[in-house]
Amino acid sequence: MAQRETEATSPGSDAHSAGGGAGGGESHGRTGHGTFLSLVIGSIGVVYGDIGTSPLYAFRESMAHIAQDGAVRSEVMGLVSLIFWALMIVVTLKYVIIIMQMDNKGEGGTLSLMALSQRALGRRTPWLFVIGVVGASLFYGDAIITPAMSVLSAVEGLKQVPSLKAVGIEAFVLPIGIGILIGLFLIQSRGTGRIGKYFGPITIVWFLVLGAMGAWHLKDDPTIIGALNPYYALAFAFEHGFLTFVVLGSVFLAVTGAEALYADMGHFGRRPIRAAWWLLVLPALTLNYLGQGAFTLQNLDTVNGLFAADAAAARAAGEESVSYWTYNPFFQMAPDALRLPLVVLATVAAIIASQAVISGAFSLTQQAIQLGLLPRMEIRRTSETQFGQIYMPQVNWFLLAGVLILAISFGSSTALAAAYGISITGEMMMSTLMMLIVVWKLWERPLWMAVAIALPFLLIEGIFFSSNMLKLLHGGYVPLLLALGLVTIIWTWVRGTRLLAEQTRRDEPLHKLFETLSHHPPHRVRGTAIFLTGDPEVAPAALMHNLKHNQVLHETIIVLTVKTLQTPRAPDSERVKIEELMPDVRRVTLTFGFMETPNVVKALTASRKHGLKFDIMKTSFFLSRRTVIPSEKSGMPIWQDHLFIFLARNATNATDFFHIPSGRAVELGNQVMV
Repeated sequence: MAQRETEATSPGSDAHSAGGGAGGGESHGRTGHGTFLSLVIGSIGVVYGDIGTSPLYAFRESMAHIAQDGAVRSEVMGLVSLIFWALMIVVTLKYVIIIMQMDNKGEGGTLSLMALSQRALGRRTPWLFVIGVVGASLFYGDAIITPAMSVLSAVEGLKQVPSLKAVGIEAFVLPIGIGILIGLFLIQSRGTGRIGKYFGPITIVWFLVLGAMGAWHLKDDPTIIGALNPYYALAFAFEHGFLTFVVLGSVFLAVTGAEALYADMGHFGRRPIRAAWWLLVLPALTLNYLGQGAFTLQNLDTVNGLFAADAAAARAAGEESVSYWTYNPFFQMAPDALRLPLVVLATVAAIIASQAVISGAFSLTQQAIQLGLLPRMEIRRTSETQFGQIYMPQVNWFLLAGVLILAISFGSSTALAAAYGISITGEMMMSTLMMLIVVWKLWERPLWMAVAIALPFLLIEGIFFSSNMLKLLHGGYVPLLLALGLVTIIWTWVRGTRLLAEQTRRDEPLHKLFETLSHHPPHRVRGTAIFLTGDPEVAPAALMHNLKHNQVLHETIIVLTVKTLQTPRAPDSERVKIEELMPDVRRVTLTFGFMETPNVVKALTASRKHGLKFDIMKTSFFLSRRTVIPSEKSGMPIWQDHLFIFLARNATNATDFFHIPSGRAVELGNQVMV
């Protein structure tokens, strides 16, 4: 096995760079900044796509629990109240008001919060590292389930179109949904720059329709407005005991997507995202859930009859539970003539929501690579003007495979709801723990105050998480297994690269090497040689091999280290550091933030103003190519050795990752045991 490994990317050595965002991209907040209104519109399309599709299924799935033994009026009021106050506490209070104050140089997201917490503590603690890694791993469960859930929920609206029932549309719903999902992932390589500008306006129309539908149906039973009173939520909880615990697992579906407010903060800014929430998103969601509640109250006997019929059909088919519930208040609220256009609009909104999650997965993976949590993967820029537009083929096909497996195996949004929620609640709990650290250490508040702020959220999210764990055997194991697999991969990669770094430190110190060479100089040849290394204090393996086998040195030598900061972007003043070890021998450190793209040639060219002579046509880049061999004495179990070797073998070539021209790169290999 040969890994094209440059020591500059070993996580143990901090030698990483970073990349930009994805989807909406950094361009929204970084390139020209745009007007406040344009940022608000852009945030609605990217940030709120996921939570905006929740009305398709959240209320319906919550109703399924109370309709089993016949729903009554007070239960519907309590259900709407629970959903509204989940939005107010989890989304508004935690994310909009508190978490969004915790930006890492303007950036948000799980890994940004982890880096911010580490900076607040002043060190990288193992338990904080675990919290951040678990939170990031759980996100991928959301990235796989959200497209399947959103698209299937929208397409299932076809079953509510009277003109299509006669042609047996039920048999085509799943194939149509799968076709849309495949098409969505196939176009990722083209980027969303051209069509992304329409995401905001389309999603605004979607929220206006949500609000209008809900407002129109308030007349069905105006008393539903009383559900805004938390009394009904508390009364439901006290009266129903364990059933409340079960219902909360579905109520939580209403707040899925809340973490996007923080994750995309660097793309649009805090103020535009908050403005969009207060002025449009929250009112539209509230009106729609109230409207669904009023519509249900008016048709309560019909609703109970539908569930009884569906339950009887499920038992006759040998199913343990109802896999698809005929009652669909969202689409049934629309007049018959408008249902098909509503299905089309809902499907487009679901595609936009899915796109935001997919792009978020690209962005998170790129950050993880730069922070040394994952091996290098291919990253393609899909836009010359929008810096954050990226495409990662390996991640894309992994997500597509997961989405298709889920869609085909579960078959409906009702069945998928059983797998939805666990990963998101877990991720939210991890962010709450890191929030406590930031309030305590970075905001310098007393520990009791930090606990008082974080503990209520932790308790509420813990209840939601426990409720969702009831779904474990009905599909909830899927995101947990995925997260466990990713945690294992990250743990293996970090541990293996640390062991490699320890092996490297046993090599000859750099200053000692050049001290020896000053007394016994080798033959010098024309040109510049750049040796990449992760540890600037140790002689690069490629340099040692060049001396050993070729017995020459170039007339100009640069020992280059690429370093990643725990901040999104490196200040220009810290971008390049040049040290002269001896005449014609320099040690150069290029510094990037974890949200930046590691373009070595571009950075070296810009460093001319710092006195570094650099001509790409007279420069050769020397990289070490390692063949990693498993060892029983490495400190890792043999299975972990083989997993690390597999990850290393499939890592993207360092020349591509650092944007080094392949014609100027020279690889020299050696064997290393781990």
